[in-house]
Amino acid sequence: MNIDRIGLIAGKKEINSEDLRYLLTLSGEDMKRLFEISAAIKKEYVGNVVYYRGLIEYSNRCSKNCYYCGVRVGMKQLHRYKLSDEEVLEAAKFAWQKRYGSIVIQGGERADKGQVANITRLLQKIHQETNNELHITLSLGEQSEETFRIWKENGAHRYLLRIEASNEELYRKLHPQDEHHSFAKRIKSLEALKKLGYQVGSGVMIGLPFQTIDDLVQDLLFLKEFDIDMNGMGPYIEHEGTPLYKYRHLLMSKDERLALSLKMVASLRILMKDVNIAATTAMQTLAPDGREQALAVGANVVMPNLTPVKYRKDYQLYEDKPCLDEEAEQCASCLENRIRSIGNEVGYGQWGDSRHYTSKNS
Repeated sequence: MNIDRIGLIAGKKEINSEDLRYLLTLSGEDMKRLFEISAAIKKEYVGNVVYYRGLIEYSNRCSKNCYYCGVRVGMKQLHRYKLSDEEVLEAAKFAWQKRYGSIVIQGGERADKGQVANITRLLQKIHQETNNELHITLSLGEQSEETFRIWKENGAHRYLLRIEASNEELYRKLHPQDEHHSFAKRIKSLEALKKLGYQVGSGVMIGLPFQTIDDLVQDLLFLKEFDIDMNGMGPYIEHEGTPLYKYRHLLMSKDERLALSLKMVASLRILMKDVNIAATTAMQTLAPDGREQALAVGANVVMPNLTPVKYRKDYQLYEDKPCLDEEAEQCASCLENRIRSIGNEVGYGQWGDSRHYTSKNS
């Protein structure tokens, strides 16, 4: 076991691509040691507190046609929906009353005037109904800088825009080649969010067809170089209704994808010690305790689903998504028990801002 090298990498001021490649290829006892070190770094820099982000899947109406996504505009058989203001407010007030501290409004990528106005109105109403005590994260895709500004002025605190793949060549294999699916536009949106002072989140899919370890190393370095405050990384889960499904024979096994995803979380915790890292729902798709495993190796954020159950089957970005029939109350109590089982506690009543963000803006 090469324990010394793992510890030396974790203690370095500048971790390079060779170091990250080494961490991502560990197995057996070496991989366990990686996880021990990343867990210790998590405890030291962000504590063993897990922050809730109550997830509201606002709408599955999307203007994009990404090859991997179950709500792509090309999915003609999909029942499309949009939550009413009352449904969104009910979910937000549930989070507030349960002292979640924070919610995420997520939806398909749309930039039309109606969408901008709807979200602006909802931001105002949520803050009015919860005494400005909820932090709000938006995850609604690429928008103009003006739209980002309007939403921030009306109370959006954080924005999650996953790059999905930082290698532009791989990115192009995941999207149609047109002006609506531009890698440069994705980067420009992230830059606009950063300029406006949002807590900026991004992330990648792990275990994609055509993806290499070097691609994942580049992903980690991209997150570092872009100075991302919060990260949502998870395994790629195929969806049979998407174009990328035909390449499923190129995929590693579910166990291998889970192990690689955990090594990505651990490596990112070592690389960016004080950022927020989500234990994504996709982890749970690969293993019943997948989210807990991610929390144990470095993640510190989870997103309990607050979407009304009747809509959840229509917001399956990938197959076998868990918790489709669990009401918000069931999900909350189950999740708290799972978090406690690994020696962590829930940060009730806390916004859970990224320490990375607050330290560079203090």
